[in-house]
Amino acid sequence: MYDAIIIGSGPAGYTAGIYLSRAGFKNRLITGYSEGGQLTTTTLVENYPGFEKGIDGNELVKNMRQQAASFGTEMTFGFVEKIEGESSPFTVHLDSGEMLETKAVIIATGSSANYLGIEGEAEAIGKGVSACATCDAFFYKEREIIVVGGGDVAMEEAIYLTRFASKVTVVHRRDELRASDIMVQRAKSHQEINWVLNATPVKVHSDMMGMTGLDIRDNATGEVRHLKADGLFVAIGHHPNTEFLGGKLELDAKGYIQTQPGTSKTSVPGIFAAGDVQDSKYQQAVTAAASGAVAALDTLEFIENK
Repeated sequence: MYDAIIIGSGPAGYTAGIYLSRAGFKNRLITGYSEGGQLTTTTLVENYPGFEKGIDGNELVKNMRQQAASFGTEMTFGFVEKIEGESSPFTVHLDSGEMLETKAVIIATGSSANYLGIEGEAEAIGKGVSACATCDAFFYKEREIIVVGGGDVAMEEAIYLTRFASKVTVVHRRDELRASDIMVQRAKSHQEINWVLNATPVKVHSDMMGMTGLDIRDNATGEVRHLKADGLFVAIGHHPNTEFLGGKLELDAKGYIQTQPGTSKTSVPGIFAAGDVQDSKYQQAVTAAASGAVAALDTLEFIENK
């Protein structure tokens, strides 16, 4: 019987493991098949405290894993198919067929960025293609970049990127933007932002040095033309990784796990949530790590009281 099973291997999951293990609680972390999550798609992380010159995203994840393991967190590479039980203790079913008994569960499965799914895109993720302006804008100082999307997030990303890039082009597949009027007005007030509407991205071009441009198709004429760019920021939303829950927990309108204000507590006592899977707003490595600590402390309190 474990004190806690942690599902997810990003900053939230590893931080929870560190806290639980240091408190002497037996815990096991199920990594999933994309160990480290979105952090591993960022070549250089410069906004995580403690690294003056930044750190490679994969290296940061590796350090977190090793730290959690050094204190006693067990690690299993695999996928959770379901959580069984309406109250503690729970049974966590892995795709390997293994079943784990536990007093508590921490869900830290994160969220995944929605990408375009076009030719050349996957090869350029982390090398010109990004889904996080806050994470990667710094690398595009005085360079030309493209933002794809028409909602509030795309407008926010475009506005933010004007602080760094020499030119920002917003590409949207419709004639009209989906963003709120105030966000559209703010974006259009920036002379650095150019607009290409009613156009669909069809191919990302890149070489050994990174991205070089984007092919777009005019939806009215069918004409395909090339836009030169050093970077592409895809701002068409994220989706939380909650499919395996099968409706077990209460979710918000966007599909993120609902937690009680100021805590990691979900709708089922003994099941806690941390990181991007319950945070549709900030989605930063540092906020995920902080929420992992909160989840561990909430878990400790739950087990001690139980």
